[in-house]
Amino acid sequence: MTSDSSMQAVLAHTDDLAKFRYDTGDILISEGPPSGVLYILVEGAIEVLRGDVRVALVDEPGAVFGEISALLGGTHSATVRAVEPVTVHRIEDAVNFLQMRPEVVFHVARILARRLVDATTYLADIKHQYADRSDHLGMVDEVLEALVHQQQTTPAPDAAPTSDPRL
Repeated sequence: MTSDSSMQAVLAHTDDLAKFRYDTGDILISEGPPSGVLYILVEGAIEVLRGDVRVALVDEPGAVFGEISALLGGTHSATVRAVEPVTVHRIEDAVNFLQMRPEVVFHVARILARRLVDATTYLADIKHQYADRSDHLGMVDEVLEALVHQQQTTPAPDAAPTSDPRL
């Protein structure tokens, strides 16, 4: 099963939820403070921004937004903005929703796993290309190492806050 089929499965398992419409330019999620809200794209297109840099343009039904903040109990790492009119499922209490719907969590986990594989594959390719560099491109191995070890040091959403800035 690919992330595409997992996105379709997310839609199938959330068909009972209300749909909300947003206009072009509307912000669904703002980078920064947690909102507790989770979105599932039904139709339309959104962009994901880190600061003022677009990191993704997403138009695939079943795409999920706000899941990282909900799962980690932290801030939103990006802004999500409609680039055309969109229809979404808006879940106000993301944590409770995810706890009550393990079939959705399974597919969200598959989507996140695919993203992680894609990111680490890309970083490994960059590491290979720039292994002889001593500047920031030569530091990709440190980024890969952090990704591998991060999964062991990230606290559960209900764990006490940490002062480690890497988390």
